[in-house]
Amino acid sequence: MWDRLGPFRDEAVARGIPAEEVERWLATARPCATLSRDGDGPVVGRFGGPLLLPADAPDPEHPFVASIDLAALPAGTGLPLPSDGDLLLFAFPETDYEGLGGVVHVPAGTVVEERDKLGWDSFDWEENEAMIEEFPEGPLHATIDVSLPYHSSLPLPDGRPLPGHPRAGELAAVWQSTRAAIASSGTLQIGGYADEEAIDSDPVANAVPDAVKALKAAGIDGPVSEDVADWVLLADWQAGWDVEGWESATVHWIIQREDLAARRFDRAYTSIFWNP
Repeated sequence: MWDRLGPFRDEAVARGIPAEEVERWLATARPCATLSRDGDGPVVGRFGGPLLLPADAPDPEHPFVASIDLAALPAGTGLPLPSDGDLLLFAFPETDYEGLGGVVHVPAGTVVEERDKLGWDSFDWEENEAMIEEFPEGPLHATIDVSLPYHSSLPLPDGRPLPGHPRAGELAAVWQSTRAAIASSGTLQIGGYADEEAIDSDPVANAVPDAVKALKAAGIDGPVSEDVADWVLLADWQAGWDVEGWESATVHWIIQREDLAARRFDRAYTSIFWNP
């Protein structure tokens, strides 16, 4: 898979970036799965469709986005995902709310029942129903891809570049310009690096302080790390490509790697970027 990065290497060197700096940047590459509504890859889930949850599971607090059949998902995401069951993603793609989404894992063989996909909307607001009608529908095809950072700086006021990468801004720009020649296109991504419309620092790093605060406030048992290295991008949804009226919106689902391996999906955190 890493041999796909040739166009990036060639373009970076052509722009005058020293080869050793290019190789250091390439060493940060991560695998990911790109999910799209078209393509030649296997069907691994779908946008929308019926919302199926265990009978004893509470009604979700956010709109239903997608379900992923983990047994069908090809290996190579770089994440310690369960080997089977369905992963359900929920999100409300606005930034004016505290709780913005969630993740539910339904193990294989679990008896499920269909739920009202508007059950989260206790006020029956017409605009919420209209928003849900804009959410995408249809099968999702998976392609295993390679991902490089879209960001170039630390989440600090001075915007200093990533340690060890003084040309990070230029390298991130090269990735933006060559990605289409290297990886497939789709609005949902599992693993890899997070992206959003206006990006300087890592969206995962930006979300970790809020995630730590939210988990501690919820009184969830177990350690909560403030170290960004302990967190991973579970999924990225370019909602603005799919939902009319939410142009430029991106949803990031993040989780501690330890929690992911232990299937503690209630400890996932959802952040939203939206620049209306």
